Amino acid sequence: MNNIEMIEEINRLKKEKNAVILAHYYQNEEIQKIADYVGDSLALSQIAANTKASIIVFCGVHFMAETAKILSPDKKVLLPVMNALCSMADMINEISLGKYKKENPDTVIVTYVNSTARTKALSDVCVTSSNALKIIDYYMNKNKKILYCPDLNLGKYAMDLKGYKFDVWNGFCSIHNDIDIKEVEKMKNKYKDALFIAHPECKLDVLKEASFVGSTKELIEYVTKSECNKFIIGTEMGVIYEMKRRNPNKEFIPVSGNLKCKDMKMTGLKDLYNCLKNETNEIIIDEDILSKARVCLDKMLELS
Repeated sequence: MNNIEMIEEINRLKKEKNAVILAHYYQNEEIQKIADYVGDSLALSQIAANTKASIIVFCGVHFMAETAKILSPDKKVLLPVMNALCSMADMINEISLGKYKKENPDTVIVTYVNSTARTKALSDVCVTSSNALKIIDYYMNKNKKILYCPDLNLGKYAMDLKGYKFDVWNGFCSIHNDIDIKEVEKMKNKYKDALFIAHPECKLDVLKEASFVGSTKELIEYVTKSECNKFIIGTEMGVIYEMKRRNPNKEFIPVSGNLKCKDMKMTGLKDLYNCLKNETNEIIIDEDILSKARVCLDKMLELS
């Protein structure tokens, strides 16, 4: 089949099987175009949970599909490419986190959504890049000791912004962490009429150069509302598709040509078609892990 025929088949199968297709903002354009919903990982999982779909096909990485399964335990959740992983999520596991908890029993474990179900199951509360500061505020105002994991950069950003001091895990997003301050300075000098915006998974020195710091969704909303017509983008390049779709007359320049997450870009139309047709790569989570991880996510929704 050519791409047009494959798209027709995907749409036919979706109706036949009562399936919903989710795509993260960092996915390839062809996947974003065919998806029913495009967004950040948690928001997509929440949307899918509120649909009447029997099958969720999550075009993203493994932890995202796990989160969808946690919020929709009675639905079949499929991941088109099973080995599409997240470098940050893999920088922490239940063994190392369990050891930390034993040694620090009074510390609240605040865990970024970019983490596995097993890590979430050992955590007290989950956060996203858009609500992390609010939830950290909540516990710090209660004089609680916290561990923020697994993203070192977002943790450092929160401490610098708020004047806090707490434990942070030594993990990071390999894409955002690689944005170098010299690249930022070079691009800002080259495009003096552009605003530099960045995701909080970037290093602190990079974030201090940004006109705006926010989650993927917040970055999209910022450029849409802004009166500026040119932006230097400090996050994964896939987001530019949605920025251009909403703002066809504005210019978006990636701060580096290397901001492509190989795992996010693994999924193609053929992978999506085969997964949906054969209902392969189903996400299975042990019931005990799933229920504990759900508590972690519910606590986040309560606090935010």
